[in-house]
Amino acid sequence: MNNLKKLGLSALAGSLVAVSAQAGEIAVSGSANVTYVTGPTGNTSKSLGTDKDVTFSGSGELDNGWTFAVGTLMTDGFDVSSSYTSLTMGSLGTITFGTHTGGASYMYDEETPQVYEQTSDAQQNSANIVGNALDSNGLMYALPAMEMGGATVNMQVEYTPHASDVGANDGGATTYTDGRGSAMGAGITVAYDALKVGVYAAEIENTTPANATAGVLGDAQSDSFEGVWYATYSMGPVSIGYTESYLENGRDDVNAAETANAVKTVRTANGIFESDTMSIAFNVNDNLSISYTETDDTYDAQSDMATNIVDVTQSTEALQVAYSMGGMSIKAYNMETNNPGYDANAATASKTEIALGLAF
Repeated sequence: MNNLKKLGLSALAGSLVAVSAQAGEIAVSGSANVTYVTGPTGNTSKSLGTDKDVTFSGSGELDNGWTFAVGTLMTDGFDVSSSYTSLTMGSLGTITFGTHTGGASYMYDEETPQVYEQTSDAQQNSANIVGNALDSNGLMYALPAMEMGGATVNMQVEYTPHASDVGANDGGATTYTDGRGSAMGAGITVAYDALKVGVYAAEIENTTPANATAGVLGDAQSDSFEGVWYATYSMGPVSIGYTESYLENGRDDVNAAETANAVKTVRTANGIFESDTMSIAFNVNDNLSISYTETDDTYDAQSDMATNIVDVTQSTEALQVAYSMGGMSIKAYNMETNNPGYDANAATASKTEIALGLAF
């Protein structure tokens, strides 16, 4: 019996040695930015700002050829913004665990060519929200890239046990949020020559029913569904792109806060949000680039019977420019938004930002 135990322990030790890690590497990189911002609430809204990001990343290889990578992004005050651990298993694909890592959804939202910021930097945009609730202490599995008829295909699936978009680091548990359960998402991209197309969808479990109070239209609550697709094409120095997104919170009951003349918050308001964006970018030379973007983001309360309930479209136009000189860059944009916050009674918002960036 003792000999059998010794034999078993020897076999276990051998298996552990077979996947032991080789000496890895760790690197530190970062950036510093100085910004001048006006708006979006008028000429009285002006500010100078600075921010610094430092990223610690490491990697290594196991005896069986698998590789691993870890990373932590820290912002001003040394607050942890995101962290991840990934294991690449050769032809078996890659598994990534983490919080606020930019999971599968971040590969698809607002994926049109822009030389600086997405239009959601000026106003909340439902396309930017699609799939972000899964980015809270979840996991993502990515298949190895596949070649099919000259095209390169990439696929990812992701899962989180609690889709709150409230992450936790240092081995902590995700903060519980009533009403949200588990969630799953999946995405696929196909790249052929200068054309790239991507599709992503996710479903989030709603764990509490919708309230039906007196005088309020109500209906049973279903799970949330959200998705996005995009297409981009490059022609020498010119790149064009188009994307559409859909986000349904699983409820169609209406309350006073969701009338046409009131601000709505994506993922909190009931109804459906549908967004479409088109953009064009032009590389003037190796250092200078410009881009133009238009986004229409429509809120549909899904109730034509209630008073003051109508569809409201938030429209944003953005003109951007970027100039780089080695590790230094100067970038700027101006964004004009009609019906900001999906409020049909809101004044047009204008935001301008100029940024000096240094990378190290």
